Amino acid sequence: MHSPNNEDAFKSGVVSDIAIIVLDDVSETGPCLDLFNTLVSEIDAAQANPAVRGMVLACNVMTWSVEATATDFVSSSQRLSQALQSVVSRLEQSAKPVVAAIGQAALGRGVELALACHARVALASARFGFPESHLGLIPGAGATQRLTRLTTPDIALGLIRDGVPRVATDLATSGLLDRVVTADVVGAASRLAEQLASKFPHGEVLPRARDRAVDATSMQQFIARERERLTGKQKLQPVHIATLEALHASALPFDEGMQREQGLLLTLLTGPVSKALRYQLRAERDASTLSEHLKADPREFRSVAVIGAGTMGAGIAICALDAGLQVLLVEQDDVALQRGHQRITDHYRGRVDAGKLSADDAVALSSSLTLTIDWANLERADVVIEAVFEELSVKQDVFRKIDHHARPGAVLATNTSYLDIDAIAGVTSRPSDVLGLHFFSPANVMKLLEVVRNKDVTADVLATGMALGRKLRKLPVLTGNSFGFIGNRIYNAYRTQCEFMLEDGAWPEEVDNALTAMGFAMGPFAVADLSGLDIAWRMRKAQASIRDPRVRYVSILDQLCELGRLGRKSDAGYYAYTEKKQARHTDEVVRRIIERASSQRGITRQFLFALTIQRRALLAMVNEAALLLAEGVAARASDIDVVMIQGYGFPRWEGGPVFWASHQDRDQLDNDLDQLIANNGHGAVRATRDMLDRLLA
Repeated sequence: MHSPNNEDAFKSGVVSDIAIIVLDDVSETGPCLDLFNTLVSEIDAAQANPAVRGMVLACNVMTWSVEATATDFVSSSQRLSQALQSVVSRLEQSAKPVVAAIGQAALGRGVELALACHARVALASARFGFPESHLGLIPGAGATQRLTRLTTPDIALGLIRDGVPRVATDLATSGLLDRVVTADVVGAASRLAEQLASKFPHGEVLPRARDRAVDATSMQQFIARERERLTGKQKLQPVHIATLEALHASALPFDEGMQREQGLLLTLLTGPVSKALRYQLRAERDASTLSEHLKADPREFRSVAVIGAGTMGAGIAICALDAGLQVLLVEQDDVALQRGHQRITDHYRGRVDAGKLSADDAVALSSSLTLTIDWANLERADVVIEAVFEELSVKQDVFRKIDHHARPGAVLATNTSYLDIDAIAGVTSRPSDVLGLHFFSPANVMKLLEVVRNKDVTADVLATGMALGRKLRKLPVLTGNSFGFIGNRIYNAYRTQCEFMLEDGAWPEEVDNALTAMGFAMGPFAVADLSGLDIAWRMRKAQASIRDPRVRYVSILDQLCELGRLGRKSDAGYYAYTEKKQARHTDEVVRRIIERASSQRGITRQFLFALTIQRRALLAMVNEAALLLAEGVAARASDIDVVMIQGYGFPRWEGGPVFWASHQDRDQLDNDLDQLIANNGHGAVRATRDMLDRLLA
């Protein structure tokens, strides 16, 4: 037998008296009915061959899962599940032992096949798991019934619920794997098949997961405990309840449990949450690619210079180091540079202490970092990313220096949340090489990256920005150069609407609670306290001179800041904080400010129901999304949903504000938007029906 690392490791045929049935590697996005049919034929042929005593089902990668981009998703998934169940039945009922040999991974339907075999052998590095949970689904070929018969309920639940593959070495004593080897997985599986053939002569029932019993009392107690542990977010996603119900059904006779699993899966398949999650997966794939008229080959990049070693700059540097790039960290003086270096060092030390990175790997990554206060070193960088204070004049001064020192052909990027990219690019002699890269904080954690085009940028520079985003393991989304780009512009409309609701009758905790009850990670006022109220206050003061006095403006935040209530950093903002814990309710100081604001606006405060709060917030996002798409700031409507989910805590299982709007009654949506805009007052812009039609197409 060959090592599974060799190209010719897995060869179909009969070796001694063991039939080796090899499955070609199949990716998650390419399940094939023909392959399942071929596999049935291979199994039947081995059964009929008197020279064969047992079989090995060998594959380096068995990663069949649901095809999220299928247009007839429900029917295609059902057809595939039925075909898979035929294969599973053949394996399980085989009169000759079948042993699964897993070289690299068994995911989704690949695990289903392995569980149906009479034994399983895996390389120590092989991975096992069920990605179906990411689409709001449970496995559909008996995994929920077989897992609990082979291993403990908590391991079964973790594999299905978490969607994160586990390594074979971690499962070596779980009962799922009969052998874990470091080499020659097919040889080990063949030897085990020989042993089973000798132990169970022809005609005797081979060991099958379905024949094992599950203790009903213990399972019921386990399920009851896990139901109690469900978080608020998990309760909003039907897959978590369905997983527990399917596992609970494994205490029934196997065939009854299978019927229960199939019923639960069908409900999930046809439900709105799985539809939203499938939509979001497609949207993410689309967002990371440029449209045909913008496509170009990216410029080559191996080294990145990051200017500014603060929290954001250090986070960007960590991203680049993790991606295997050479990183030059630039600061104005040694003190600031060393602070930034310490941030990076502390990050990697923390990863090592947490067991997520080896000490050797941490040293290797850190060795790619160069510290400097000499701007002349910028000539070594392929990409220069500025990450300094969010003020236009400051960034313009930095870009004049970058323009002087960076080599010709280098891509020059500004990390900004709101500022005009044209105004920054315009101070250089090469605006066509400049683009915006809006990282989200913390930069080394958040996946979203807005790639912002200026009016002069070339296609290959945009392609480089998108390629760099993917290299950094980000989800890059192209956006036009408009104040706030996609994300902050929509979030600003959302936050402003929430401030209007304070004047109209809601308290901050009522708004926050309504939105977290829908699934948002945090409410807008808790978020404001966390980030610091003074950030928005500075921006509002800078715009005060150009603000139309007729426009509805809520001064509550300004008044809080004037009292020194800057959020968590000052132990008081919209909420008070004691020992870093947020008060459940706003205090009298905040309520008096809000009541006075309502009175000055001439508003009689009225109680707002949670559904009203949620709908007004969503309508504000949808209206702004339609305007963004019409202005060309967003290239696709679905890009807006990707940005809001990846960067702003919108619940993924709701699909995004555009997806939400597309499932509302059209006439009611128009009527509600009319009412919303009227309530917003002078200057509020209502997206036209044509704009909405384009958004929801």
